[in-house]
Amino acid sequence: MKVVSVEHAVAMIPDGASIMIGGFMGVGAPERLLDELARQGKSGLTVIANDACLPGKGIGKLVDSAQIARLTASHIGLNPIAQQQMMAEKMAVDLVPQGTLAERIRAGGCGLGGVLTPTGVGTVVEAGKRKIDLDGKSYLLETALRADFALIHSFLADYQGNLSYALTARNFNPVMAMAADTVIVTAENIVPVGVIAPDHVVTPGPLVDYLVANG
Repeated sequence: MKVVSVEHAVAMIPDGASIMIGGFMGVGAPERLLDELARQGKSGLTVIANDACLPGKGIGKLVDSAQIARLTASHIGLNPIAQQQMMAEKMAVDLVPQGTLAERIRAGGCGLGGVLTPTGVGTVVEAGKRKIDLDGKSYLLETALRADFALIHSFLADYQGNLSYALTARNFNPVMAMAADTVIVTAENIVPVGVIAPDHVVTPGPLVDYLVANG
């Protein structure tokens, strides 16, 4: 695990990269990394996130600047710019039920090929997907999700990369930290090793590749 500047962290992300971004309507989102992504003008991004947030906030900053080519999310309904880009076919949007999205990411992090879920059976969600009958019940096979990068925000990080989260700001961050090739983290507070009690560590250091320096 290396401590780097936010500029260096984002410079490692190429145009066209796939990126998981933590947060739920901006809560727990890595705002500093998103600001720098917008500043550096990375383009053609494939983003996996819970939502499109709001204009000018969280992932909405990347929507504002039209940097996202494809968005996989559970909803975009509170971001009118995302809706406009989808309708104009300027941004492809894959809408996934929220629980299914979380499970697909978890499967990617655990080395599974996918999950079986009854969610979406008999609806437009099942279009183009494999349906499996098991013990008299129908399930959809939802494939695992992984990404080139995961951008994660935590409340506490130590200099070995161990992470702890604050309340609901935890949301998608821990599962995304397991499902990407390169994990980049921002933290509200960076503390010496040992300050975070072992049983308070949610994301262990070996999963983290880069920690963005504060200040």
